[in-house]
Amino acid sequence: MQLSFQKSFFVLATIFLLFAALIYAKTILFPISLALMLAFILFPLTRRIEKWGANNMLAAFLAILIAVLLIAGFVVLFSTQLIKMSGELTEFKDKITGLFTDILYFINKNVSFVDNLSREELMNEATGWLKNSAGSLLGKTVNSTTNFLTSLITILIYTFLILIYRQSLTKAFVRFGSQNNKDQIFNMLKNIQRVGQKYLSGMFLLIIILGFANSIGLWIIGIDSPFLFGFLAATLSIIPYVGTTLGATIPVLYAFVSHDALWMPIAIAIMFWAIQLVESNFLNPKIVGSSINVNPLAAIISLIVGAAVWGVAGMVLFLPFAAMLKVFCEQFDQLKPVAMLINNEEENSGGGKLKLFEEIKGWFK
Repeated sequence: MQLSFQKSFFVLATIFLLFAALIYAKTILFPISLALMLAFILFPLTRRIEKWGANNMLAAFLAILIAVLLIAGFVVLFSTQLIKMSGELTEFKDKITGLFTDILYFINKNVSFVDNLSREELMNEATGWLKNSAGSLLGKTVNSTTNFLTSLITILIYTFLILIYRQSLTKAFVRFGSQNNKDQIFNMLKNIQRVGQKYLSGMFLLIIILGFANSIGLWIIGIDSPFLFGFLAATLSIIPYVGTTLGATIPVLYAFVSHDALWMPIAIAIMFWAIQLVESNFLNPKIVGSSINVNPLAAIISLIVGAAVWGVAGMVLFLPFAAMLKVFCEQFDQLKPVAMLINNEEENSGGGKLKLFEEIKGWFK
């Protein structure tokens, strides 16, 4: 077996240039990538509206409008709870300041970093720091909101254009191949679109299921605004591996600050642990895992690479991108080893979690 220096250098240079392009062209590639994913999930709705007699431009506009109205409905639904919670910010600030001061005072009392430091001095310093941080946070929030709205409008425009010109784009990609490979390229593009669509629709269904499960659990425990925290935690679950933990941390901290009973944050943590156990072992493999078919190693690598390249957005997008890359590599003999590295052979063999899921289903027959 011989190792070609020229081929190795070409592969490494290609990978380096690809990462450089993803990093430095983030402002261009990220909205296009997100618009492409949105176009995948809106494509069936657009095609259904076209069958009702609308042209492609009107169908794309109505599909995007329906999606925007649904999202706006959720925002309006939960905004009332956010407004209600905003009135409690002063009380939360005092509790957090007091807790932070007590911790620092206890540490300084036992370790003696600063001599003769009173609790009142610590309280004044913490209060002043919070006031200064609040002003800086408000300015950053305004800038972030402006950037978010600008990016959202750009993404919606890209999505609209992709839906309108989807047939022309497909024909253009098909023409890159030879006459004999046109059907193969067309099927590859269709499979890539199907993977993205199934992943997004599966994640949406999973968010709905987890949202109601979290909300019912929080309502039983007795926390305020259970649906807000429940669906917020469910939405954060789109970030692989860390999203569920982050989503559970928010209501746990809220319960710790807003309630004196220690059992409540502990009960919330146990509830989220139980729901995450069911989600990771049964719901996710059946609803989302079957659509992407990516092994855990490739999923973790895509998560790390996505975070390094595009931050949190990359953590969300690079997992379906890995599944699409697998579909692309399966069409070329030279790249089939890459597809094998990404593919989840254990899931294909029907073992492990899916087999256990089928056995449990049999108990209820």
